[in-house]
Amino acid sequence: MMNPELARLQPYPFQKLAQLFAGITPNPDLRPISLSIGEPKHPTPPVVLEAIPGHLDGLASYPATLGKPSLREAISDWIARRYGIPAPDVTKEVLPVNGSREALFAFAQTVIDRTKPDPVVVAPNPFYQIYEGAALLAGARPVFLPQLPENGFAPGFEGLDEATWARTQLVYVCSPGNPTGRVMTLAEWEQIFALSDRHGFVVAADECYSEIYFDETDPPLGALQAAHRLGRAGYPRLVVFSSLSKRSNAPGMRSGFVAGDRTYLESFLLYRTYHGSAMSPTVQAASEAAWKDETHVIDNRRQYAEKFQAVLEILRPVSDVAAPEAGFYLWLRVPGGDDAVFARELMRQYNVSVLPGSYLAREAGGVNPGRGFVRLALVAPLAECVEGARRVAECLRGFRP
Repeated sequence: MMNPELARLQPYPFQKLAQLFAGITPNPDLRPISLSIGEPKHPTPPVVLEAIPGHLDGLASYPATLGKPSLREAISDWIARRYGIPAPDVTKEVLPVNGSREALFAFAQTVIDRTKPDPVVVAPNPFYQIYEGAALLAGARPVFLPQLPENGFAPGFEGLDEATWARTQLVYVCSPGNPTGRVMTLAEWEQIFALSDRHGFVVAADECYSEIYFDETDPPLGALQAAHRLGRAGYPRLVVFSSLSKRSNAPGMRSGFVAGDRTYLESFLLYRTYHGSAMSPTVQAASEAAWKDETHVIDNRRQYAEKFQAVLEILRPVSDVAAPEAGFYLWLRVPGGDDAVFARELMRQYNVSVLPGSYLAREAGGVNPGRGFVRLALVAPLAECVEGARRVAECLRGFRP
C-alpha cells in the first residue's frame, strides 16, 4: 500500500524543464549558461568555513532537536538587530531547523487538523512548490491567490470568500516573494493578521530572501517586525522561517530557523523530535558564526546589486523588466505569452536555461499567473550573468511566437 496523497504531487519545476529541453541540441558555438536554478554561487564566507574544523568533535554525539543554547541566542540576537524588536525568548520562541525547505514542509504536518472537514491551505501563486506538497501530504486542499502584474503582484487576500477563509488552517506567505521579489507592506500584514484573528489559521512566513536587497538603509519589512509594530505581543499564530542558504551562500549546510508563536513552536518541536531532524553540532557551530557576522552579508548584497545593475541595463531596451524589491530573481515578461516556447528557443539558439513562469504557478480562476513570464536567477558570477543577459536580449529581439 502507498499513501494516496503522493499521487497528487505534481512534477517539480526542474523535472518539467528537463522534459522541455529533451531532444534540443543547444548552439554548440556558445558555452552553456544556467539562469534557471536559484542556487547561490557566491563563495561560502570564511567566517563559516573556519568554524567547521574546530567543531568536528560534534560528529561524535547525538544533537538535541532544540539545538545548542548558544545558537538559539545567536539567532535571537540577530532577529533583534535586524528587525529592531525585542529578542525572542531563546527557550520557547526560536528553533533551529535543517533549512527552511524542510521546515516549511514539516510545519504543515504539525498544524493541519485532519478531523475537520475540507481543511484548506492558502498559498501565493506563483509559489514555491513545497507549499503545495506540504498541504497535500497533510491532507489539506491548497488554494492559490494569483499575484498579477496589473495589481503590482500584491498578495490578493481579498480574493477569497469568507467560506474558504473559514476552512483555512494555514496560510503560506513569501516576502520577499519568489519569483517576483515583492515585499509585503505593513497594511498587508495587518490584513492577514486580522483574517487570522477572525478565522484562527496560522501564518507561515517564508523569509529566506529577506537579506538580499539593494538599499542598505531600507531592508525589507519582516513578519515579526510587522507584528511588533502592530502591537501583537507574543506573535499570535505567526511563525517565521529563515535560512542561511541565500544570506550566507551556504545551501549545503541546510541551516535555518523558525521563530514566533511559542504554542506552535512547542508542538513543532515535539513533531521534530519524533521526525529525527536535529541539526549536526558541527553545522550548528558554523551557523552560529554566520548569524553573528554581518560583513559577509553586506558584501553578498553588493555583488547582487552589481549584477542587477548590469543585467537591467542590457534588458530594459528590449523589455519592460523592472528591478525587484529584493531577492535574486528577475521576473521577465516574454513576447506572445508562451513562456515555455521562449525558454525552449533560448536554450536551442543561445544555450541559456531559464525557468518558464507557468512551471511555478497553478491555474486558478482560468488564469495561470506565471504564464508569459520567465524567471532568471542571477546567481552566477557577474560576467556570466552579463553574457546570459545579452543572449536573452538577443532572443527577445528576434523571438516570433
